[in-house]
Amino acid sequence: MEYEPVIGLEIHAQLRTESKIFCGCSTTFGGSPNTHTCPVCLGMPGVLPVLNRDVVEFTMRMALATHCSIAPHSRFARKNYFYPDLPKGYQISQYELPLANNGWVEIETSTGLKRIRIHRIHMEEDAGKLVHDEYQPLSYVDLNRTGVPLIEIVSEPEIASSEEAADYLRTVREILRYLEICDGNMEEGSLRCDANISLRPVGTVPLGTKAELKNMNSFKNVQKALDFEIRRQKVLLERGEPVIQETRLWDAGRNVTVSMRGKEEAHDYRYFPDPDLVPIVVSDEWIEETRKSLPELPDAKRERFMADYGLPLYDAQVLTSSKPLANYFEGVVKEYPQPKTVSNWIMSELLRELNRNDCDIEDCPVSTDNLVQLLLLLESGVVSGKIAKAVFEEMYATGMPPRQIVDEKGWVQVRDESEIESVIDQVLAESPTEVEQFRGGKEKLFGFFVGQVMKKTKGKANPQLVNEILRKKLTG
Repeated sequence: MEYEPVIGLEIHAQLRTESKIFCGCSTTFGGSPNTHTCPVCLGMPGVLPVLNRDVVEFTMRMALATHCSIAPHSRFARKNYFYPDLPKGYQISQYELPLANNGWVEIETSTGLKRIRIHRIHMEEDAGKLVHDEYQPLSYVDLNRTGVPLIEIVSEPEIASSEEAADYLRTVREILRYLEICDGNMEEGSLRCDANISLRPVGTVPLGTKAELKNMNSFKNVQKALDFEIRRQKVLLERGEPVIQETRLWDAGRNVTVSMRGKEEAHDYRYFPDPDLVPIVVSDEWIEETRKSLPELPDAKRERFMADYGLPLYDAQVLTSSKPLANYFEGVVKEYPQPKTVSNWIMSELLRELNRNDCDIEDCPVSTDNLVQLLLLLESGVVSGKIAKAVFEEMYATGMPPRQIVDEKGWVQVRDESEIESVIDQVLAESPTEVEQFRGGKEKLFGFFVGQVMKKTKGKANPQLVNEILRKKLTG
């Protein structure tokens, strides 16, 4: 029997507010343990939470960007469970009345665009973090993260493969980053993803028994964990054994999922409305104000890049994958209006160096100004294409402007015809056999001669002049 996976994702995004959701403590990552805390986020008796208005605003921005309906009335609930990093013994979340629901995003698949529906987006507070001692059987609790605002974005179970899951996660992350409400850093935990996955016979409607997967801190690990779980559940079903509803952890070291605990149901958490927080009322005016404040989103920017700059879809997708990268491209094109040339340099030279150094575009040492100057040097013939790439590497390594690098290295392109002719005569004199073979019809050797000339001039000879003079010498 053939089986198909049915996947739904729960994405938790930490919001980039300056203070926590119900108190004034800092949300800055990386502070000394338990220094960003107060009686409210520590759950001390008698304290009362006060909702941070920016949290509602940021959640509304995400809801509107993903075509959700925003509820005029919503409220917080207490989600009761015991864990050492949850000081109150419950988490303030939303349950029956979330802020937003019924949205969607689209992803690109091999068969075209696919719409993945969003079931709900709700606000909640984050829990603390357990730190496990490497040398002895002890764990420590860091409550700095307790009370940091989260939104949970819950998809419908409409994702059909691990590739689609990773693409959906990338799309949601891209939107969050464009809105500047979450930095999307999965390694630091500001973006986290849980996956619910089940298998069913192909062509049937009822869902199978699902497992929830946790502890996946990269797109690659999301795919790997889902692929493993698909194989694991398929083996069980083919043997006639039941799939147990449970929560499983992804072990990246062993590339397996392992059982963590039985899967909780809603009633296990004993949800009830939080008596310390009043319902949230969102007016139509507030929604419209928020809608007008939204930036140009990735899909719209991609369409504009193709329409205004004549870029192919692939280029537009790469250049709009992050807002800062798109801004960098437009900054260069504004001063050097040759979009495809700029796109090629960014996608090949710039992104290669950024990836090699594990850097984001925000940390790029090559300013838009300096890239423009380099392209002008190349266009005017001051440097050759090969030298321009070497100049770019120096620019990236040193941050120096291109003209200074060219002058200091002596990389100005040789355009003197007599100088180039002299080098060509030398190359031909050193290669009598190849000259004879070329004149005998082996024209592919032309590239050999060009390469020898460029080698002797250290790449500085003007390629067009080299080709013209060399052809005259060989065929004249």
